[in-house]
Formats: sequence, C-alpha cells, structure tokens
Amino acid sequence: MQFKNPEILYFLFLLIIPFLVHLFQLRRFKKEYFTNVAFLKVLSIQTRKSSKLKKWLLLVTRLLILTAIILTFAQPFFKAKESKSAKNELFIILDNSFSMQAKGQKGELLKRAVEDLLKNTPENQNFSLITNSETFWNTDIKTIQKELQSIKYSSSSFEIDDLIAKIKSQKSNANKDVVVITDGLDLKSKQLNYIDKNFNTFFIIPKAEQKNNVSIDSVFISQTTEQFYDIGVKLSTFGTLSTEVPIALYNNKKLIAKTLIQFEAKSKTIKFTIPKTDFNGYVSIIDNSLEFDNSYYFNITKPKKIKVLSIGTLKNNVFLKKIYSDSEFDFNTFELNALDYNILDQQDAIVLNEINNIPQALQTTLKSFVNKGGNLIVIPTSENSVSNLNLLINNFGNLTFKPIENKEKLITKIAVNHPLLSNVFDKKVVNFQYPKTKNSFSIATSNPAILNYDDQSIFLTAIQNQISNVYVFAAPINQENSNFQNSPLIVPIFYNMVQNKNTNGISAFEIGKQVNYILDTTILKDEILNIKNQEEKFIPIQQILDKKVKLTFNDYPEKASNFGIFKQNELIKNVSFNYNRSESDLTKNNNNLLNNFKKIDSLNTIFDLIKTNRTNTEIWKWFVIFALLFLILEILIQKFIK
Repeated sequence: MQFKNPEILYFLFLLIIPFLVHLFQLRRFKKEYFTNVAFLKVLSIQTRKSSKLKKWLLLVTRLLILTAIILTFAQPFFKAKESKSAKNELFIILDNSFSMQAKGQKGELLKRAVEDLLKNTPENQNFSLITNSETFWNTDIKTIQKELQSIKYSSSSFEIDDLIAKIKSQKSNANKDVVVITDGLDLKSKQLNYIDKNFNTFFIIPKAEQKNNVSIDSVFISQTTEQFYDIGVKLSTFGTLSTEVPIALYNNKKLIAKTLIQFEAKSKTIKFTIPKTDFNGYVSIIDNSLEFDNSYYFNITKPKKIKVLSIGTLKNNVFLKKIYSDSEFDFNTFELNALDYNILDQQDAIVLNEINNIPQALQTTLKSFVNKGGNLIVIPTSENSVSNLNLLINNFGNLTFKPIENKEKLITKIAVNHPLLSNVFDKKVVNFQYPKTKNSFSIATSNPAILNYDDQSIFLTAIQNQISNVYVFAAPINQENSNFQNSPLIVPIFYNMVQNKNTNGISAFEIGKQVNYILDTTILKDEILNIKNQEEKFIPIQQILDKKVKLTFNDYPEKASNFGIFKQNELIKNVSFNYNRSESDLTKNNNNLLNNFKKIDSLNTIFDLIKTNRTNTEIWKWFVIFALLFLILEILIQKFIK
C-alpha cells in the first residue's frame, strides 16, 4: 500500500494524546471505609471492573476513528500493475482499404469500426489516428468526429509497415500503445516484423460474413477486324458462387450490350463486339459483395497509322514492307547513308535492320527516341562487331552481346505469356515447325526471353521500360542466315513490336501505379495540361519532349472513372483509371500471423483493460467507512455498556 500524501501520517503521533487522557482518567483513588456501607463491597467491585472495560473499549474505538481519519487524508492506494505505462501515447491504425467494404454482422466493416471509435473512445482521451490515406496527429474524438463520419475508402492497400513507420517518425520518450483495426487481408510476416516489440500492440479483427466476390480484372482487344473490335473482359470469382451475374457494357454512359454470366470455373472471359471507332466507357457487373471491383473503365482511340521506319538495305526490308501494310502503317525505309535524322523523332517505331556499323550520332538519337516513348527493334548482322553492338545496347539496359557462333540452332521455345505474344496463342503450341539460324550471337541478360533456341540460349528478348520497348534479336534473319521470315511467328511478332499502348489499343491505368504516359501533343513552356471529369480535377507531373509530353499520374485520381486530358478547354485525349484488384479476394486471410499479438474483440474492451491495468486502486473511501463504523461502535458502547 502507498500514500499520495504520506506527510499526513505524522499526525498518527497525536494518537498518544487520547491514550494519555485515558490513563489520567484511570488514576487510583484513596479508599475510605464506612461501617454502615460494608454490605455494598461486592457491588462496588463489580461496578469498578465494568467501568474499566468500557473505558478501554472507548479508547480503542476512538484511536481507530482517529487512525482511519488520518489515513483517509493520507489517501492510500494500491499501485497499478502497469503504472509505468500510464503516460503511453495512443495510436489507432484504421484500415480503410476496399476490403473493408465487406459486410459483417452489423454492416460494412469500416463503418462499424468508425461507429465503435465514436461510441467507445473517451472524450478526454488524446490519440493519433492513422489510415491508409489520412493522418490525424494528437487529437481527440470530438475534434475528428466529422472527418471519421465522412471517411472514404482508399485505393491504397493496407501496408502496416508503412503506417508503423509513420508512428516511429514521431519522436517521443514515451512508449506507445498501438491499436490496429483491420480485417487482416493479405498480411505478410515481413510487415508484422516491422512492429516495435516495445509497443503495446492490440489487434481488432472485424470479420466478414460474406466472402464470395466477383471482380472485373481487365479489358483487352482480343481481335481486330476491318470494321470491328472484339473486346475481351476477364472476370474472376472468389469463394463459392452459384448464381448468375449480370454484366453490361456502356459507351459514354449509354448501354451498348448486356448479358448474364454463369461461372463454371474461377475465371471467365466474356467477349463483346464494338465498332472500330472511338470508345469511352466501362464494363459493369452487379454482385452482393465488394463494390470497388464491379466496374472497369477504359477507352479506345480510333487507330491511326503507326509510323515505322526501317534503316537497312532495300533487300533486307522487303519482308517488312509486306507486314507493315499501307492500311495500318506509314512505313518507310532508308539506307544509312541516306537517312534524315530529323524525322526519327516523328516515328512510333524504328527497325535497325542489319546495319554493319552503327554510328555514334545515330546511337545518341536512338537513345533520345526510346526515352520519348518510341519502340526500337535491333536486328544484328554477322558483320557487326560485338563492341559496336554493346555500345548501342548499353544505352537502354542490362544486355550484353558475346562473340558470334557459327552453329546451326533451332528456335524451339516460345514464351506464350510474354506481353508481346499474350494475345497471339489461344492454346499451347504443338507440332510447330521450328525456324532455325546458321550464325548467332550469344546474349547475356537478366531480361526474360521471348524466343529461345533448343540449347536454352536467347534468340529474341526485350528491354522494357514504362513507356517503350527495345527488342533485340541474337541473329540476322535474312534469307541466307535463317528461315525465320518463312515462320508463322514473323507476322504477329513484328506487328506487335511496333504497337504502342499510349497511341493505340485500350487505354486504362491503375491508380497508384507509377506509369509514364506519352501524349502526342505540343504545349508551350507556360502551358499546363490538366486531367478532369465532372467530379474531379488534377494536374499531373508533365515533361515536354519536343512534339510530345510525358505525363506522370502518381497517386491521382482519387476515384476510378473516365477522364479527359485538356489543354485549357480543348480536349486532347480521353484516359481511364481503375482501382488495383489486389483486395478482391476476401479469402486471403492471414490472421494466423497475429497469434503472437494481443487480439481483442472491441475497442471498449481495450480502453477498459488499459484503465484497469494502469489506474491505481484508491482505498481512502474504505477508511471513511471504517471511521463511521467505529463511531457507531463507540455510540453503542456508550449506550449499552455501563
């Protein structure tokens, strides 16, 4: 037992006063005997004994009364178990990612967590609230009540290590209580290891009752005809789904097509046919689970002719002329000595087709061309020096040519899942007539191969960046060295290598994913492009590249939708943004990783636990009660003991 006012205990020495008074009252008297009262002797002795007992009892009760009163003012208490943690700072981490849209017993998990905060957080409790998208430092529940009631779902995934890092950035000598409210979806042990062991960490895990969900994963052009696009919509289902799901296609909010989907497997692709023209719309489904992944926004710009320039001899460029037809391409060929360097930046793709020696000036120009979003195709010649090839390729990435080998090789392995070939093969290739080469360079690179030889060495690979690609062959493909030009692979490979997603095909970006977008337009130094729709507007990071502009979106926009890129009030191009689908699978629950942490059912329980363990047990009230009881006891002694 401890005392808040221990100096009051000195008053206990005053207890000696009533004790001395009592002794004074019990002093001896001189006995006087009278002959006529001798018969009262026995009665007198009995009365004297009774009086002594009463006075001793009164002394004890009065001493106890004074003692209880003195101890009351000294305010005794029992020290709390966690008294050292009484000054801890409180941090509440609230997961507001899209998976918290799932419905629990009392509604959406996030809304229920907010209600729990508003209801159970003491008004005098200071704390800091950290969400995926917002931070409120050193506040109280009344101050942020409106912000909590209007909190929005965040497109950012719940990364607990990043949020803990924010807490650690708050330098303070006090220890920290951390309350984490999350559904625990896709937690990783590495992230949990970042939690400081000195933190007093609690987890509240709201549970979803319904884990079935359907997600639209992507939209792509599966086939192109002269007048139409075949649009493929890939969907995934999680959990158990037995009902049909309606799906609809909209263009500028106008319904174009609608059907029902029955899932026989975990994923399914639905196809729609639309006219080959500008399209600015979305695909939408209706299910009874998460809402954020029920729509996928995309736009298609009416295709324009792709500008392709090939540098090489006329003889070597004959097969390219057949692939890049006039209906879809603006194809030109130049020999190196007749090349006009000024037109290179105007191209969408450039083919270096077996040039014996690549000049330094051309290498510098090609580096700038690739950095501005152009695709480059490098086909070596047997006459190339390894040093000259490596000098060119080192401008673009990690790839090294090694000396040429005079050895015939078969091209036997096709990376059908590579982005260059993703829509070329509907099924696994069998009974394929493999092309071959007579002479080839060895290539050392960390980039994945697109085509391999039978000895696993690389025939074709790509150096990829965010806005362009550099495709590199390991061997000449002229008729004397290879029969690759006669292979059925030649057309789809060279057709796809000059395609640029920034100018043709479906345009749809993921919010929060760092992507650079090259826009074919010119702006002055003091002009600014802005991106907007009826609900939201933002200015992207922009860099002028001659007749192009490179845009970087970072974490914008906040809401998935279709937008327009504007120069003042002039619409330059439509662009679409979608949420990341990583939180669509509600079955990816890793709550077992939290077994080493304190898991509590509700916020109210946490506050009660903290208060109980850190609040001293005050017992001065008991001494007030004791004083009253002793006072009553004294009255009873006075009344009933003679």
